[in-house]
Amino acid sequence: MSERLSVFKTYKLFVGGKFPRSESGRVYEVTDSKGKWLANAPLSSRKDARDAVVAARKAFGGWAGATAYNRGQILYRVAEMLEGRRDQFVAEVADAEGLSKSKAAAQVDAAIDRWVWYAGWTDKIAQIVGGANPVAGPYFNLSTPEPTGVVAVLAPQESSFLGLVSVIAPAIAGGNTVVVVTSEQAPLPALSLGEVLATSDVPGGVVNILSGRTAEIAPSLAAHQDVNAIDLAGADAELSKALQIAAADNLKRVLRPQAVDWSADPGTDRMTAFLETKTVWHPTGSLGAGGSAY
Repeated sequence: MSERLSVFKTYKLFVGGKFPRSESGRVYEVTDSKGKWLANAPLSSRKDARDAVVAARKAFGGWAGATAYNRGQILYRVAEMLEGRRDQFVAEVADAEGLSKSKAAAQVDAAIDRWVWYAGWTDKIAQIVGGANPVAGPYFNLSTPEPTGVVAVLAPQESSFLGLVSVIAPAIAGGNTVVVVTSEQAPLPALSLGEVLATSDVPGGVVNILSGRTAEIAPSLAAHQDVNAIDLAGADAELSKALQIAAADNLKRVLRPQAVDWSADPGTDRMTAFLETKTVWHPTGSLGAGGSAY
């Protein structure tokens, strides 16, 4: 029996629910912690970044307008699909981060659990950050959270999967759409996540995934007038400063980079970082001993 040839995987970007190659046709070599070649990943261009923003903006209305319960169902479905492909992600994370199989499995399990955790928050965060406000007058005064819009996310450089999930899930749980720039040296788990998202009921354009040089892609996203916020988790100090200056041009919300233990309880900070508060006043009419008239 003749020996079979290996069928190597072709990694592609994930933009608008589809899997394009980089518009430039460029790729770059991805190696493991020992320098062994793993795959060629797309080297995204500024044009790819602009296309991703267009896709994210197009998807924003439908995703933000979906019920919080429905968004929770969809995020839970992502966790289900990841569970079914657990072995693949364990292998990719082990290669990407130089971990043993058991440690990589712990990272993947934590990432799956994190999707479930954020799925449970989608219809509860409004009760934490919103509510009825007491006012001196015949009014109902209600504050409710609303998504900021299109969020550019620079994924953590060292945590190729758990850190990635920890920056994507909270942003979309609140109704935002995202353009994610993967870890530069370890993009493969993120690109494989695109395949899961494509089959997990997540509408096309809600999550867009770009691989390549962070310092090459990020400036165009920070300066883009249709990007409403940016998470600088994967930026170093020098790049972060330049991106914050660019982001100020259209008053983007900026989440600055900070030391994070991605395995720790994430809390709600990354969700609330990309939520706006809408306050509505509504007259109640006259209030008296006989009851209220609206």
